[in-house]
Amino acid sequence: QDLKGKIDAMVRGEKINFTEDRAVLHTALRAGRDEIGNTFVDGVDVVEEVYDVLDRVKFFTNAIRSGDITGYTGKRIRNIVSVGIGGSYLGPEFLHECLKTEPEGINSALGYSLRFLSNVDPVDVERTCADLDPEETLIVIVSKTFTTAETMLNARTMRQWLWDFMGNDKDVVRKHVVACASVSATDKVAAFGIDTENYFFRFWDWVGGRYSVCSAAGAVPISLLYGYDLFEKFLRVRKNHILNTSLPTHY
Repeated sequence: QDLKGKIDAMVRGEKINFTEDRAVLHTALRAGRDEIGNTFVDGVDVVEEVYDVLDRVKFFTNAIRSGDITGYTGKRIRNIVSVGIGGSYLGPEFLHECLKTEPEGINSALGYSLRFLSNVDPVDVERTCADLDPEETLIVIVSKTFTTAETMLNARTMRQWLWDFMGNDKDVVRKHVVACASVSATDKVAAFGIDTENYFFRFWDWVGGRYSVCSAAGAVPISLLYGYDLFEKFLRVRKNHILNTSLPTHY
């Protein structure tokens, strides 16, 4: 079956997802900065792309946590609601479950809260928002295409929640809503009212949903709660495990 050869082809950026004619490069999301220039898809240096986004995530999340970026009324952001479904929600929530009982995670998250909204049941929306101050809340919408039905229904509901408390000034959305989506969805992100220059963090078609925790889908909410440095530590753990593992000869 040549499993080792297929793993190598995946890491090189070959389009091994033949049904969609796409590369499968979640490994690039955990590459070191010194690996820039090693992996290309359609002529684009994917590791350079990854670090362009990670650097922006670091700047943004640090600025939120330091109070340099505030909400619409000038209050500091203390609460994060991540809106997504499937891999856009499960991976980040699992990582959150791991970090929230670790000493470094406990200390880093003091004064902040993170909640995940994936169910379209209005009861779940009420539970998510029940004791939150909208003026201190940032909504993170995670959808590669920005068309996922359940996610966008909840996104519109959360946007209305912000408007109900702070008015429907366009800057309410621009200061309280973040998008994690494909660059091909930029027009849809802008149409929603989101600031695409500063509050939009892209990920790529070569990131499968189940692996998206290592992309902006996980980087933004996790870094907002725990700080970017702790998220970066997660990225560096065992990133080369499968590449350095001896496989049985019959594979």
